[in-house]
Amino acid sequence: MKPVLFAIVALALGAGSATADPLDVFGTFATEEENSHVEIADCGDGTPCGTIVWIDPASVTDGKTPETATDADGKKILGLTMLEGFRQTAKGWTGGTIYNPKEGKTYSSKMKLKDDGVLEVKGCIAMLCKTQNWNPVG
Repeated sequence: MKPVLFAIVALALGAGSATADPLDVFGTFATEEENSHVEIADCGDGTPCGTIVWIDPASVTDGKTPETATDADGKKILGLTMLEGFRQTAKGWTGGTIYNPKEGKTYSSKMKLKDDGVLEVKGCIAMLCKTQNWNPVG
């Protein structure tokens, strides 16, 4: 009986220390400012695409609503694809782009899921990158 109990306890402790798969970036995440949610789903080719699926009404200005809010180029933000074009590496996703609706600019991007379930998203200009940590929603 003791060996069976020991095996069960060992399995339970081992399960708690498992690490996250850095490629498992699919799901819905709150941006670092927590003013929008981005759903990351399969683009259709196995790579991730991120779409803005929720905007905090308190973050919208100029008499607009989340449904009528527009980016710097006048495109509706809700439903906008802001992450795309990634390729898989052993440590995450790289070679993609991230679109900043406030600026209307696109930057090179990479992302990975960290061990704590937080999505690390980087937007880069040449070798200079800014990192954001997006928490899972739900």
